This record gives sequence, C-alpha cells and structure tokens, in this order.
Amino acid sequence: MSDAPLLLTDLYQLTMLQAYYDRGMTAPAVFEFFVRKLPQPRNFLLAAGLEQVLDFLGRARFTDAELDWLAASGRLHPRCIEALAGWRFTGDVDAMAEGTPFFPDEPILRITAPLPEAQLVETRVINLLQFQSMVAAKAARCALAAQGRLLVDFGLRRAHGAEAGLLSARASYLAGFGGSATVLAGMRWGIPLYGTMAHSYVQAHDSELDAFEHFARSHPGGTTLLIDTYDTEAAARHLLGLVQRLATEGIPVGAVRLDSGDLGEHARRVRAILDGGGLTQVRIFASGNLDEYEIARLMAEGAPIDGFGVGTRMNTSADKPYLDCAYKLQEYAGRPRRKRSEGKATWPGRKQVFRRYGADGVMLGDTLTVLGDEPLGEPLLQPVMRGGRRLAPSPALAEVRAHALRAIARLPPALRGLEPAAAYPVTVTDALHDLCRVADSAAG
Repeated sequence: MSDAPLLLTDLYQLTMLQAYYDRGMTAPAVFEFFVRKLPQPRNFLLAAGLEQVLDFLGRARFTDAELDWLAASGRLHPRCIEALAGWRFTGDVDAMAEGTPFFPDEPILRITAPLPEAQLVETRVINLLQFQSMVAAKAARCALAAQGRLLVDFGLRRAHGAEAGLLSARASYLAGFGGSATVLAGMRWGIPLYGTMAHSYVQAHDSELDAFEHFARSHPGGTTLLIDTYDTEAAARHLLGLVQRLATEGIPVGAVRLDSGDLGEHARRVRAILDGGGLTQVRIFASGNLDEYEIARLMAEGAPIDGFGVGTRMNTSADKPYLDCAYKLQEYAGRPRRKRSEGKATWPGRKQVFRRYGADGVMLGDTLTVLGDEPLGEPLLQPVMRGGRRLAPSPALAEVRAHALRAIARLPPALRGLEPAAAYPVTVTDALHDLCRVADSAAG
C-alpha cells in the first residue's frame, strides 16, 4: 500500500508539475490537510493514516517503465520527464498523532516542501488520510455503543477493494475494536485475529452436530460455532450434550455465533438454553448488518450478547461514506496564500492547534492559530519528518490504539454519544484573522 506508484494520481498533478518546472516555481510551499465540516451525526473525527502517508513519502519514486510510458504518451515534454527521473520527497511533515480527535478546519497534517514535491503527493495523501480517518470515526462510535463488549472487524469481503479492507482493519483496531478477521492485518500489524466458520461448512456435512464436533476437534484450543444455519434454538439444544462431552476431553467450546434474524431475541433464547444446560461459560457472539445504532439498540434491550462482528457498514462508513476534506496551499515562497472560493475559503499560513483540558482531564476547547503563536494548551501538530526522512520509527499500532482510547475518553460526554451534540469549541485567534487580511490584500 505504501508502495503505490506515483502514477496513482490525478493527471492534473502532472500537468501542474510541468508548468511549475517551466516557470522555475520550486520555492518552498506549505500544504495542510483538514476537514471542512463534520459529517452529521459525527461529533468528532479521529486522525488516522499517518503511518501510510510517511511510508509513501519516504519511498515514492518513478520507475523506468512509468517514465517510458509518460514519454510515449506525449503529455509531458522531455525536460519534465528528465526531472521526474530523479524525483524524491525532500520535505518536512508535521502532524497530529494518529488516534487524536479533531474538528473542522484543524489541520491534522502539514507538508512543507518545494512546490512540485508538495503538489505531486496531494492525491495519495488525501486518499490515505481521508479513508482511515473516516473509518476510525465510524469504528469509534461502534466501540462507544458496545460499552466494552468485544468488537471484531468482519468487513474485508465487502470492502471497496483489497487496500480498503486491510486499512479498515487497521483503522478500526486503532479506534477501539478488539480484532479483525483479516489475516494479513494480523501479520502486518499484530492485530488479534478472530474467526469461526461459514454456513457452507455446516452445509457440507450431512449432520449439523457432526459439523460442530469435527470443527471443535480440529481446533481443540477453543472455538466458536455458528448455530443459525438451520434452526438457531434447535442447534443450541443439540449442542448441550456435545459441549459437555467435549469438555471432559479437554476440548472447550468458547462461544456460539448468531448471524441472522432478530439477534436480540435469538440471543435471549439461546442464553436461556445454554444456561439451563449448565453452559454458563459459553459466550454469545453476534454478527450481520451491524453498526453503532444496531449495537446501541441491542445494548439498550439488554440482549445477552458478549461480542459483535461488524463489517460492511463500518468499513464503508455506510451512512457517511466520505469526508469533506482538502489538502490546500497555505503558503508559497514565504507569502501566505488563501483560497476564497464561496463555501470553500481557507485559513492561510502555517497553523497550529492547541488543546485545553479541565481539571478532570476532559477536553475544554481548541485554539487554531498561526505557527509561532503560543496560546494556552497542548500543541497537537508535532514534527515527524524532516528533509524527507522520518524523525523516529512509527509507534506500534497497539500504542497508537492506547493513545486513541485515552483521547476518546477525554472527549466531553455529549460528544461520545451517537446523536448530534453542540459543536466542540474551536477558537480562531486574532493573529490568524490578521493573516487572512494580509493574504487577501496580497492577492488583490
């Protein structure tokens, strides 16, 4: 993923690049990534994707085959092709730590580099930050609704492509999920893996009970059995004797999974059957078209469900499948630059976000200001790359997850709810307003 080719971009990045080279426009430029507004009913977003951005910036190169194709296409002149042959990212990056809650107009990443470099990486930077931040926010809402129950990412098969499926496993774990069914996510990032069986496994056997026994014996360290292929409650009753017999042989059955129908009602009936048969230790895991709202409903009903598998609606962020985000030029050749388009005006210059907390540790509000100003609070953007080189290795994903969970716990209680809450206060300083007037005056 971080090895995505530089040609995985929009054509206008290359056409602008040639025009910049033609005019010698290679002075330092500052671009910042931010979200214009929160997608309702989100009360916060969660910064994610920085690791992949830094990997991309550190490794991005044009291959000989790509340069040959560009030359043959006739879209760029030979001088530009020659310049691209030695293209490297040599700039600086400042960013919010992954797992940090953020709000509209707050930059979560700033790139300072020669203009052609900072421009060319725009498409991929947006692609990586937008997707993971979007999924992380959705996953965080699911985790808040689940109130500590296990959540597992089940979304790979309906993700919008392999990269999306893999990155959604990462983003959801970062935001509070307990694991994923995506095996490569376990190998790559150490995400705990969970998996049971498909209905096809049960159907392939002549007897449902034989399917359960064969699977349990194949996985004697403990397993979860899918019991809703035919008749959910009948399967639960059939299990009683089998689970007790397997237990005498040291083969535990840890849980049963429900994947269809009224999950709350089935869970209540199955729980009663299991408890009546002395299997109070067997947990109930549910999946099937779940999101934060359905999880919250099941929790409010007191459904005896110990964990949830959440897939399609989370890793596509089905209710709000994109962020109104941008990566915009804020300074070039030492002068502030500002877009003034209707409905899309930007704050110019290099900026910093300061966060204030109350005595109880809960977030009070943020201040958006020009870099160098120092209002009260904790500065959120920190240097992570200088001269095209990382300043330190990326933290382990488990560390990022711990940071995210601490940060989410410090959100005002209303923002942790599923319904829209009053906007979190973000104050724009006089210094930034003054810089707007300077940029507007210079632009004419």
